[in-house]
Order: sequence, then structure tokens, then C-alpha cells
Amino acid sequence: MDIRMTPLEVARALQSAMERGLMGSEDTSLIIYDLDRLRSRLQEARQAFPEGTLHAVAVKANPLPAVLRRLADEHPCIGAEAASLPELELALGAGFGPERILFDSPAKTHAELRLALERGIVLNADNFQELERMAGLLGGASIGAAKLHGGIGLRVNPQVGAGAIATTSVAGQYSKFGVPVSECRDEILAAFERYSWLTGLHSHVGSQGCSLEQLCAGVRTLLDLAEEINSRLPERIRLLDIGGGLPATYRDSEPKSSLMDYAQALRQRCPELWSGRYRIATEFGRAIHANAAFAAARVEYVKTQAGVVTAVTHLGADMFLRKCYNPGDWHHDVLAVDGSGQIKAGEAVVQTIAGPLCFQGDLPARDVSLPLLEQGDAVCFRDVGAYTLSMWSRYNSRQMPAVLGMTRSEEGPRFTILRARESVEQVLRFWE
Repeated sequence: MDIRMTPLEVARALQSAMERGLMGSEDTSLIIYDLDRLRSRLQEARQAFPEGTLHAVAVKANPLPAVLRRLADEHPCIGAEAASLPELELALGAGFGPERILFDSPAKTHAELRLALERGIVLNADNFQELERMAGLLGGASIGAAKLHGGIGLRVNPQVGAGAIATTSVAGQYSKFGVPVSECRDEILAAFERYSWLTGLHSHVGSQGCSLEQLCAGVRTLLDLAEEINSRLPERIRLLDIGGGLPATYRDSEPKSSLMDYAQALRQRCPELWSGRYRIATEFGRAIHANAAFAAARVEYVKTQAGVVTAVTHLGADMFLRKCYNPGDWHHDVLAVDGSGQIKAGEAVVQTIAGPLCFQGDLPARDVSLPLLEQGDAVCFRDVGAYTLSMWSRYNSRQMPAVLGMTRSEEGPRFTILRARESVEQVLRFWE
């Protein structure tokens, strides 16, 4: 199975959904999630990394409960990484046991820490002050034994350099996350000597704009620190959370490394990960979800102004926030289909795809060459499984589209509704 859904796969899936009445007249847009591709990516992760690795998929990448439940049911080594209290509850509600959840928020409150400790959820502290809070909470009789059920690690910044996208790079000399290794090595070592319940280390280099070399360098730095701590405090570090960040492929002309490629690179640079001395955790989000979904938006109007052909559709910065605000760093290939879901034929014309929101930058695709779009056609955006719907904007109070899950069978694609189209009443309740 290809990493990406091909244009033909996208069109056939949309056409099948339309034929089954799953994109009705009220559905101005629709998302279809390839559940077989999701499963394939999860299997690849399990095969690539050491046996027993906890693959805690980032909830922020795709927080749909119906998708999270499928992750929880897939395998005991598939977990969830949560960065807020609601994400934590989403993971628990989906069926992940506490030992399969990593809680990584850099701004955890006393109440959130107490909850996580009481439930035995694996925690990564962001800084020394948070460790002090945990020490106070663990001194209480009610949760004094919580460390036996979960685990507590410290997030460090490996300081291996920023990637190509500054806003998603977190391992430069400065980062809002974690404790810098080069500046605070002595303090880090002292923290492990002070807190006997501190048994893990965590780092993350960045997302999408980071090279394989940078990711491996970050893990190597983390591993060297773990080895130093264990030389002083034998077998203290038991869990190494190496984060996520593996880029996903958004253009066929720019293929990215696979999960297997990353694991093979780590085997060469960090063979100790396969020694059995550590339990490994990952936090992939984009690499698991991104290529497993596409979105279709109906074309409402097509107009020409100042020589620019503009197709006005029903998805824009409400779903493609990063793409619209920072188009130089983020990309989605687009595909033109007709009203029945078939790929449009005809001479390519340079066009701009506009979203429905009330600001000029609401342009999810600029100057793209497609067969001339018309009213009633649709534009399909590829590779939307991660950091799209999860970043939905409430600007203009537009309704979230329906999300379908697709699996394959000998009879053709089968669909389930993962999330129904949001009603106007639900949007009103949100603001109330």
C-alpha cells in the first residue's frame, strides 16, 4: 500500500461515498479517513521499533474519539500522548489504560498532576519546578504509591538545532519546552539523585521540518544522558521517550523517510535502544495520521478578477490554519473532481482556491494548475489526517464537516460515520 492515497483512490472513495448518499446536498464538505492505511502505519511502527515499544500516538494530531478507539483496540503497544486535561480524558474514554498514556503538557496544574498521579498515568515533567510540585503531591498519603503504577520522566531539550520550520522546531539553543541539556546538565543529574521516583527521560526535536539526522542526534543526546545517569544511579532510567516528529510526505516529488527508515537509522546511531535495557516510547502523530485522509469541498462559485480565476469553496483556514497563514511551510496537493466525484479532464488552468472565511488570506491553494472548476464541482485536499480538523477554527462559526471511515472489502469500500456533520444548534451551544 502506497504511503499516500493516490488521486485515483481519492476520487473512487469520494464517488463511492456520493453513490451511497453519504455526501448529501447539505454536506458542503466531507472528510474520508482510510482506516486500512491507519492500521498499516501502526503495524509499520510496531515492526520497525524494538518489541514492547509504546507508540503513544499524539492525540492533538487527530482527537476524534472514533479514531482513538480504533487505536486503543489495535494493540496493547499502541498508546496515546496527551497535552491537556481534555486530551487526557479523550484517551481514557477511548479505552487506553493509564500505563498506555503519556501526559506531556508544559503547563500542568496541581489538580492535573494529582489526577494523573492518582490514576497511574505516565508523566513527563517539563521543568524543575514541576518536579517540586510532584514531590509535594507524592508526599501525600493518598497517592504516595502512584509511582508504582505510572512512571515519571523529565523532558530535556537536546539542543541539536532547529529544523526548516522555526515554529515547529523545539531543539534549538532556546525552546519553550524542557530543560536544556548543555546548560543544566549538573542540575539534571542532581534532580535524579534527589527524586528516587524519577525514572524516565523525554525529548522531542520538532515536527515536519526536521531531518532524519537531527532526529537521530536528538535521540543520541538523550541516550548519552541516560547512560550517564545510570552509571551513577544503576538502572534508574527505565523509560526513554524519544518523541515523534518524523515528517510526512505531502508531495510525491519530495518523499520523506518512512518509519522503517527512521528505525534503521537509529539502529546505527543508537544501538543501545535495542539492548533491552530500556523501554522505549514514541509520540508519532503526523507520521501515523497525515496520509490516511483527504477532504472534499464543494465549489460554490467561480469568478475572475484582475486575471485571477478564483474558485470559492467550503474549506479554508477553518481547517487549513497553518497552510493559509504560512503557505511557504505547509502544503496540500489538490485534485479537481466533478459533481459525481470523477476526476475532471480538460486543459489545466491556473486557479486560486478560496475558502469561505471573511479575510483575504483564506486561500488554501494558490496558483494551482487544474482543469477549470465550475459550480457544483469539488476540490479534494490530500493528506489531511493530521493537524487539520484538530485545529478547526471557530472564526465565522462554520460547521465542522462529517468524517467518514473507509475500509476495503471484495465488494468495494465500506463506510462508517466517525463524526456526523455538526449542526447549527451544536455551534450555537458551543458559544453558549
